[in-house]
This record gives sequence, structure tokens and C-alpha cells, in this order.
Amino acid sequence: MATMPGVSFDVRRDRTPVNNRWHCHKEVELIYIAEGAGTLLVGDHVRNFAPGTMCLIGSGLPHYWRFDDRYYERTDAPIDVIAIHFQEAFWGQKFLDLPENKNIRLLLERVKRGMLIQGKTRALIHSFDYLLNINGPYRIISLLALLSKIAGWAEITYLSSVRIQMDAGKAEEERINDVYEYTIRNFRRKIQLREIAAVASISPSSFCRYFKLRTRKTYSQFITELRIGHVCKQLVETDTPIKRLCYESGFNNFTSFHKCFKQITGMSPLVYQKEYKTG
Repeated sequence: MATMPGVSFDVRRDRTPVNNRWHCHKEVELIYIAEGAGTLLVGDHVRNFAPGTMCLIGSGLPHYWRFDDRYYERTDAPIDVIAIHFQEAFWGQKFLDLPENKNIRLLLERVKRGMLIQGKTRALIHSFDYLLNINGPYRIISLLALLSKIAGWAEITYLSSVRIQMDAGKAEEERINDVYEYTIRNFRRKIQLREIAAVASISPSSFCRYFKLRTRKTYSQFITELRIGHVCKQLVETDTPIKRLCYESGFNNFTSFHKCFKQITGMSPLVYQKEYKTG
């Protein structure tokens, strides 16, 4: 990812799906989703994202902002994303080593697993808008102030449980991207092992080992997380009965679904719905 001429870091606003593949880059990514929803993969972590999501993703950490199908298929589904990309030491290592910048230096270490920034983020959102329109040295000062606020932010959730790096080359990046994309499109039905192995162009006997090596989780775990994430979204956005959501998401056993849901979210589907449903 090349920085635009004349600036030391990039700030952009996207109105179409961004980062729509499994990828990584040397820049740190600070991103705010004003409009748009979908599935976010960060390292070995899977979660839904929605308007208001704000994340800081460390250098070299693979991730995939996979917007829901409606954003690719319809023109009346708005997307509004502000993304900031900067190299960790673009302002010079000596500057980072100044005692006043200790918290930012520590933040850049903590963010290697990815961070979800939650809570009352209105003050941070104002900084994103400001950075889109400012030039000169105030641009650097504004980014510094924004990172300083995040460094002291109380409501932070770390995303990837481990530090995962992509170092296998472009071909392997494309292969795992194809697996993710196919799975996200088809997880609501049973995906046969030979079917997904064919997508990866490897033998069924090798696929499970390959997937776990690349993602630090089993393929069945990945599908379960996608299904539970889908159910969580539907519980909040619709009035569909829980049992129907269970079967529509790809589970074939309600007891198993209930157990998986509680393992992943820490609560029952009904409690989750009562806690997060907004209207």
C-alpha cells in the first residue's frame, strides 16, 4: 500500500466496499465504519461489524472487511468508511522514543493483535472527519492527538488471540482468501470437505491441516463462528424466532446450537437478544 505523494500517511473516505479480500500491509490501519455492515476477520478472530465500528489493526496483521452481499448487489445500500494508514515510525523512531510519547509507543505494541474501540466514541469520530480536510503539520498533530486518546481509552477489546502473520506469498494469500470468500457465501448450508478442499486446490486429506496452520483454528470452528455471528445479527435486527434462526444459519440440532452460542457469546440467544436489541 503506497502512500500518496506529498503526505507521510494516508487518510481516505470510501463509499464502496473496502479491503474486500484477506490481506495485510505494513501500515497500521485505523478505521471507522460510519455506514455499512458485514463480517470482520482479524487474525484468528471473527465478528460482525456495523455502523459505528472503530478498529485499530497492527502492522502485518491479516484482516478482511467482508461487507454483506447487499452492498455489492444494490445501489441503495450506503457505505461510508474513513480509513487512516500510517507506518509505525513514519515520524521517526527518535520522535517515538521521546518520553512524552510513551503511551503511543506502547499502543503500537498492543495493537499487534488488533483492537476494537468501543464506548462513547463521538470525540474520536470528530478527529476522523477533521483529518480528511486538514493539510500541513496540523495533520500530523491531529493524528498524534487521536492516537493519544485511543492509548488511554478504557473500552478496548483485543481481537486476534494470537499474532498471525502472512508470510507465505501472494499465491497462498489468494488461496486462503478464496476459502474465506466461499465459506462466507455458503456457511448456511453444509459444506462438504471435498468441496472446500477443491476451492483451495488441495486434497481433502490435507485441507484440515492446511486451514489450521494458516488460521490457528479448525475449519469447523470457523464455520460455527460465522453461523453464530449471523444469528447474533438476526437476533438484533429481526424478530425471527430463535429456533428458525438456528436451522437457517446451518445448524441441524437446536441443543448443539444453544451450546455453541453460549460458548461463543457467553450468554443464551434470548439473553443476547434482550441485551442488544434496540427496537
